[in-house]
Amino acid sequence: MTKATQSEVPRNRELLLAAAREAFADQGTDASLRDVARRAGVGIGTLYRHFPTRAALLESLLDSNFAALRARAESLASTPDLAAHDALLTWLNEMATGVRTYLGLPESIMAALADEDSALHASCAAMRSSAGQLLARAQETGRVRADVTVYEVISLALGLAWAAQQPGGTSDLVERLLSTAMHGLAVPG
Repeated sequence: MTKATQSEVPRNRELLLAAAREAFADQGTDASLRDVARRAGVGIGTLYRHFPTRAALLESLLDSNFAALRARAESLASTPDLAAHDALLTWLNEMATGVRTYLGLPESIMAALADEDSALHASCAAMRSSAGQLLARAQETGRVRADVTVYEVISLALGLAWAAQQPGGTSDLVERLLSTAMHGLAVPG
């Protein structure tokens, strides 16, 4: 077996992350790492060179997802023809739908999220800040109550994602529940 060329290393990493997203979506975060490697078309040794532990793989996936959610929030916030309320609802729906895969994360990941010195915490904070900008825009229009915090809105979306994972939950349940919740966030009048 030959050593991977320098161009194969980032490619293998991206293949592994894509395969892990797929495997975790299908089987949860306890999916077989051998299956992840197989889906990526690489050997298990390649997986472990990039991600020495399941927690390292999960942390990389979450970091990547937080970065994508941050970028998506910024994109929605700068879309001039999209109403602020609709931008917030779109982002919350995308976040909740994507997060369903990662519910029930191992304690090590939850600890990294809580540790203010961890890279994972920093990327989560950046994503939360971008979501806060979406919320502030929606609040400035008068469609969303001013007393609602970004923490509350994200917690709401996470709770709805959890509800959609329960027996009888469907993929469109998150969207329906978020639509209903947005009525509760609306300014009375």
